[in-house]
Amino acid sequence: QLHFVESGGGLVQPGGSLRLSCAASGFTLDRYHVGWFRQVPGMEHEGVSCIVISDGSTYYTESVKGRFTISRDNNQNTVYLQMDSLKPEDTALYYCAAGEDVRNWWDINEYDYWGQGTQVTVSS
Repeated sequence: QLHFVESGGGLVQPGGSLRLSCAASGFTLDRYHVGWFRQVPGMEHEGVSCIVISDGSTYYTESVKGRFTISRDNNQNTVYLQMDSLKPEDTALYYCAAGEDVRNWWDINEYDYWGQGTQVTVSS
């Protein structure tokens, strides 16, 4: 059975950091793009970042550039999202997704699998 388990979310003060993990099971990520998305109730899904597992290429939405870093651990079949200098507007449910044939990394519709998500709340 193919699925993801996300972890690492929580409550953090503005300016703080969190590290999200996305562990895949039932399949290996070698051929996939893995993206991190976030959603606030009533809002559209937003593509935050993406990594191409095969060559390590990375992509970020403008609002997180310089603050978030996506990385992979192929041995652990896991993708991470290091989030620094967090802001209240980063508050959302964060989830990861994997797709084999992704051309527009920010579009959730191009991904094949996704997890349940982990909540990130940035508040003082």
